[in-house]
Amino acid sequence: MRQRLEERAAAECLVADGGMGTQLQARGLVPGECPELWCLERPEQVRAVHAAYREAGSLIVETNTFGGSRYKLAHYGLTARVAEINRAGAALARDVAGDSQYVMASLGPTGLFMEPYGDETEAHFYAAFAEQARAFEAGGADAVIVETMMAVEECCVAVRAVRETTGLTCLASFTFEPQPDGGFASMMGVTPEQFAQQALAAGAHIIGANCGTGPDAMVTVIRRLRAVTQVPLIAMPNAGMPTLENGETVFRETPEEMAGKVAALVEAGASIIGGCCGTTPAHIAAMARAVQAARQTGK
Repeated sequence: MRQRLEERAAAECLVADGGMGTQLQARGLVPGECPELWCLERPEQVRAVHAAYREAGSLIVETNTFGGSRYKLAHYGLTARVAEINRAGAALARDVAGDSQYVMASLGPTGLFMEPYGDETEAHFYAAFAEQARAFEAGGADAVIVETMMAVEECCVAVRAVRETTGLTCLASFTFEPQPDGGFASMMGVTPEQFAQQALAAGAHIIGANCGTGPDAMVTVIRRLRAVTQVPLIAMPNAGMPTLENGETVFRETPEEMAGKVAALVEAGASIIGGCCGTTPAHIAAMARAVQAARQTGK
């Protein structure tokens, strides 16, 4: 039986995987197509992405379920298949992970606002997140990462749904952006310290940050989180800050450049290190080598 992820991460630095969307696009996913439906209709392609990251050195397989809530799947007329899609996503990752890796199910934001900022109720959000969480557990996941969150209310409802309806490890990850005053906050104005306090109170085992920034800014965010908690922290930065080139968003940081920031992330307090937008198996391979080097030097 695998040691629980939060216990393993408290004892050593672990490597997670990288971006999913761009990898599926390279395999034929077209704009307007539902990425999560590939878990049912093109499972061999999803499995190939997981396998590429495994071969790169990732210990954690993240599922292709980021937009798997009933809210997101409604855009594709797939609300009746929420449980089926999320269970399949977890099962595919489990198939690749076997007994040697952890399966971390991705649970992204709904795209809506909860009362009093919007029309959706807390009870409806909770039911939607619980629906996903139960499907993840049925598919064989070890953990759920509530990720790319910007509103702390939504994040905390998701964390509670995971903790109260499953036995899975729960990670909570926010997206922070640089502010004019030199600090960091989410699009909804939540600071790293505010996020940490509330996500931990909701029951998160592991907290951290993903997307939004490259590894340089992520170091500062992780350092601020470490200053207010001793739980394991996850850092999944983009491959540098995004730039717009010929109408397309491009991430220019190379695998070697990202790997060069790993030691600083570890020193800042990161317990799990992976990648988000723009990262590839080559990035994860380079970062995995850097994590191994940090282990050997005792950093």
